[in-house]
Amino acid sequence: MSNSADGKLLLIGLGPGDTDLQTPAALRALTNGDVIVGYRGYIDQVSDLAAGKELVSMDLGQEMERAARAVDLAYQGRSVAVVSSGDAGIYGMAGPVFRVLTDRGWDGESPAVEVVPGISALQSAASLLGSPLMQDFCAISLSNLLTPWEAISRRLEAAAFGDFVVTLYNPRSQRRTWQLPEARRILLEHRPADTPVGLVKDAYRPTQQVSVTNLGELESCLELVDMFTTVVIGNSTTYVHKGFIITPRGYEAKQVSSASNPD
Repeated sequence: MSNSADGKLLLIGLGPGDTDLQTPAALRALTNGDVIVGYRGYIDQVSDLAAGKELVSMDLGQEMERAARAVDLAYQGRSVAVVSSGDAGIYGMAGPVFRVLTDRGWDGESPAVEVVPGISALQSAASLLGSPLMQDFCAISLSNLLTPWEAISRRLEAAAFGDFVVTLYNPRSQRRTWQLPEARRILLEHRPADTPVGLVKDAYRPTQQVSVTNLGELESCLELVDMFTTVVIGNSTTYVHKGFIITPRGYEAKQVSSASNPD
């Protein structure tokens, strides 16, 4: 009879949606699982690999329930693939699963756990926008369902003061409509209105939309933003050229400095 020593949790990042952007490691891990657990939309994304496997699909908002079910199955000796979009370790299912394991006194060995990385939303958005993440950047989720807004606000202030390129996850939903305008207000206290902003919705999916605007005009674009949109806000050096958002790495300044101060 199987037991937890035989069980395994495969925490898999599926990337942005395009099958060409799923890693070979993720595809191998999916084939190794005999159960696939995830949000219904993500399971549909890998339906061609799900033949003969048990499927446990749940709605958005049931992350802890998904994690608990996956852990239950792994303790029963099953090989369980838990799927997330993007990267499982960036606002994905790796966190809830490890939380459930911790609460159950997991010994760190059985069931075995493997985290399989995927292409994150910020990477996907950046590739479609140009090269906005070439200097120090940060990712901040605007969802205050799990994190108090006071903490989110402090992080926005720190990122703005530190001149980070800022990538916003979960920027807006049908019920959460004021957080993005408030984030814009905070950032405008530290950077000019013409700071470039990129909006990428449904990256690498048939419904993909890519828009380039700036902080001053972002308010007029809010209806284009939802939970499947990634917002990338440039720093003091970011500029737009031919529709692409570019943050220079700084090699140019280094070359000028070297020319001015030869050895």
